[in-house]
Amino acid sequence: MTDRYDYFIVFAEMRTGSNFLESNLNAFDGLICHGEAFNPHFIGYPNKTELLGITQDMRDTSAQRLITAICDEPGALGGFRFFHDHDPRVLDIALEDPRCAKIILTRNPLESYISWKIAQATGQWKLTNINRRKDAKARFDSAEFNRHVEVLQGFQVLLLNKLQITGQAPFYLAYEDLQNVDIMNGLARWLGIDSQLDGLDKSLKRQNPSPLVEKVSNLREMSDALASLDRFNLSRTPNFEPRRGPNVPSYVIGAKTSLLYMPIPGGPDDTVAAWLAALDDGTVEGLQTKMNQKQLRQWKRRNRNHRSFTVLRHPLARSHSTFCRNILSTREHRFGRIRDTLRKRYKLPLPAGEPTKDYTRADHKKAFKTYLEFVKSNLSGQTAIRVDGTWNTQWAALSGFGDFNLPDYILREDEMPKMLVQIAQQAGHHAPAIPVPDDPDAPYALSDIYDDEIEALAASAYQRDYLMFGFGPWGKP
Repeated sequence: MTDRYDYFIVFAEMRTGSNFLESNLNAFDGLICHGEAFNPHFIGYPNKTELLGITQDMRDTSAQRLITAICDEPGALGGFRFFHDHDPRVLDIALEDPRCAKIILTRNPLESYISWKIAQATGQWKLTNINRRKDAKARFDSAEFNRHVEVLQGFQVLLLNKLQITGQAPFYLAYEDLQNVDIMNGLARWLGIDSQLDGLDKSLKRQNPSPLVEKVSNLREMSDALASLDRFNLSRTPNFEPRRGPNVPSYVIGAKTSLLYMPIPGGPDDTVAAWLAALDDGTVEGLQTKMNQKQLRQWKRRNRNHRSFTVLRHPLARSHSTFCRNILSTREHRFGRIRDTLRKRYKLPLPAGEPTKDYTRADHKKAFKTYLEFVKSNLSGQTAIRVDGTWNTQWAALSGFGDFNLPDYILREDEMPKMLVQIAQQAGHHAPAIPVPDDPDAPYALSDIYDDEIEALAASAYQRDYLMFGFGPWGKP
């Protein structure tokens, strides 16, 4: 604690140099950084069970409790590193508190993305001995990079706006600044610390010092993808373009038909994509997707009679589908760490791996009820896990669309057989096919476990969707 601040927070992301920054902060007398104190999957550092006498369970129950412990630590100004997917409750606490020093560390998003891909390939996330360095080239994925940039920009805008509103000034650091001892000393003075460094901590080594063009295996593909990005947002209309990304890369466009599907995560995406492909006698793989905002604007200009639509699903059906696909199943591994954390920290009664025949209907019912209770807490900002788009409210998803372009049609899943046919007819198809529903959820359908208690849990978790869209009990008109 200093006269100016009670604690500090380093806003950063993976592969931005935050480990190196932490090691140099800890080299100052009077400063101590406690790692990723609010990472939802561990506390401070992997394999640690507590921090300053606060266990992970205690922290997950009350984020403020750990912040208080950091503030009360004697002899030093304490702080921690914070990434966009850490405990969102911390943002509500820290961003409102002028006694919390905000340090914002950024890096060229392409460099951080390539560094992340190389670390994934080698399994090497830190380097202290240059003789143990592992080498690999990254494979650039355009859609993945677009998502990476949207997440980073959205989080930075959130920080900027909140600090502007509260009248606070952060200390900005670029990745390149970390090698400048004078800037590090300036940061210490800004924090209210008198001690200074003669040199920087050299224990951590830069892992990939070569130019970007030498780190990528598909350089031509990367160059072509980057050329399509509107880096300076030249087509932006001032004060109208979104500050937060509306997930444009997920949009799906007909191969020939000028119809644009704007999916809400957890919706009937497979059904709609198959129907849209069939309109042009094509395949799902032939549909246009993974576009950025500039490319979508260009498509709209070329297709003046375009129409867009999205589909609302009953909150309970959507929640059950998300649970079966992303939480219960281990096949895609998209939510592996969240699944493990839900099992360990939130006592979600799931099997360790893919469900077998021993996983009964009663087991499924119990697990799904526990999941709905978690979702309610998560949407209320009471957990350490981020709010994911697959279980966020559909109201929030529609609001995100509105930042860029609202759909022409908002359909309900039970209306699709009739309404999609009408939309296709307006687009010039005289006898369009009726959409074929997705396969039932597995290993058990919602109808196998449905009861009034499950309905009540869903209505409580998704109260806003039920209210704003007029949903009644599932399965009833």
